[in-house]
Parts: sequence; C-alpha cells; structure tokens
Amino acid sequence: MSVETVAARWVDRWDRQQETYMADREERFAVIADVVQEVAGRPDPLIIDLGCGPGSLSARLLQRLPAATVIGVDADPLLLGLAGAVHGPALRLVDRDLRVPGWRDALPLDRPADAIVSTTALHWLTKPELAATYADAAELLRPGGVLVNGDHLFDGPSRPTIKRLAHAVRDRRAERVGAGGEDWDAWWNAIADEPELADLVAERKARDYEHTADPEVTVDDHFRLLQEAGFSETGTVWQSGDDRVLVAIRRPARASRPARA
Repeated sequence: MSVETVAARWVDRWDRQQETYMADREERFAVIADVVQEVAGRPDPLIIDLGCGPGSLSARLLQRLPAATVIGVDADPLLLGLAGAVHGPALRLVDRDLRVPGWRDALPLDRPADAIVSTTALHWLTKPELAATYADAAELLRPGGVLVNGDHLFDGPSRPTIKRLAHAVRDRRAERVGAGGEDWDAWWNAIADEPELADLVAERKARDYEHTADPEVTVDDHFRLLQEAGFSETGTVWQSGDDRVLVAIRRPARASRPARA
C-alpha cells in the first residue's frame, strides 16, 4: 500500500476523530470559507493556515477557491507529513512552530496575505504567545484583510457553569447527529503503530512535540489581543456551544490627506 493511500486513510480518520468534539465541523469550515471568499475580493487570494495539521481546512478552502494560494504552517512533523502526502503541491507547507519568534520569516510570500485562518490550533498558545502571533498576523495581512479563527473558546474561569453547559450542548449535538467514536488519545495511540508512517512517528517523538492548552485565555482575551495587534473590527460570526468562529479585520490603510495649497 502506498504512503499516499495510507496517509489519506489516516486523514479521514482524523476528520472523524475531530467530529467527536465538533459535530458541526464541516459547517464551521464552510463558514470560514464564506468569510474568506467575501473579504478576499479576488478569485486567487493568498491564504495562510496557522496550525494547519493534516490540511483539513486548507483542502476545503482550495475546493471553494481553486485558484487560491494556501500556505499551511505547523510544527508537528507527523501531521505535516500526512498533509504533504494527501494534498501534494496544491498546499504549500511550512514547518515552523508558532510559539517560536520568527516563524513568519519562513513563509514564501510575494505579497501580503488576503486572509489568515486557523482551526482548533490557537488555543494551544499562552497569552503572550497568542499576542505575538496576532501581531505577526497583522503584519502579514494586507490592510482590510481578514483573520478567521475557529476554535473552542470559553467565556472565562469565573463562569464554570456556562462552560459546563457549553460542553453539554456540544455533546448533545454530537449524539443527535451520530458523531463521535474514536477520541484524540485513541487516534494518536493507533497511528503510532502504523508501519508505513514509522519514520514520521519517530521524528515526532524525537522532537518531543507536545503541548497543553491554556485554560486562562478567554474569548475576551482574544478580542483584546486582536485589537492591540492592529485589527480594527472583531466579532463572532458563528457559534455552536463553545465552538466559535472569530473574525478580525486588519485595520485599513489611512487615506492620505491632500496637500495644502
């Protein structure tokens, strides 16, 4: 069996695993593509996917906007290997860790980006790391460009009942549509035993690539950090339980004042 075939099977299994936590995952992808298409204003936008993983969101953006250039950034060698094997040259991949300063210098850009997107990745960042990432994103975007973040975002530790209810809403939704099955840990444990991907598994283990989410970063923190980074408008355009799509517009360039006579 070819590596491409094996990788495609694992990416499909990844998508099913993710639906355990996001029954409306495909709708969230569609909403993100809607926003990008609306703001891009051209058929061939330049899009950067932060924490692209195996390329699930990137692939759907290319399906919607086949003339787009999509650059996926991630630091997990196993997920990047799956993305490269499945999506090939259609998706440009950059092996960089968003937590390490200077990641944006490695991007193959010939113009400012029209959109920067991310799904279920930025919640791994601490507040200082998130602030730096948003500042970098603002520098990479053209004036009027858009950042779209789909993620599990909470109202804050002072509202534990709301958080519990959001989880309950998410879980009941998954039950209604028949989503669920393999969870995050089960997927990672299973792929570690895949002989065709042994090299990628070994590389991931050698890098000791692990991370934990920061529960102290709230949705209000995201909005504040985006405003501080140079985004003029921020807001939620879609939500299901604790799963939200945040949108931020890069501050447009100021119109030059006419010279005085």
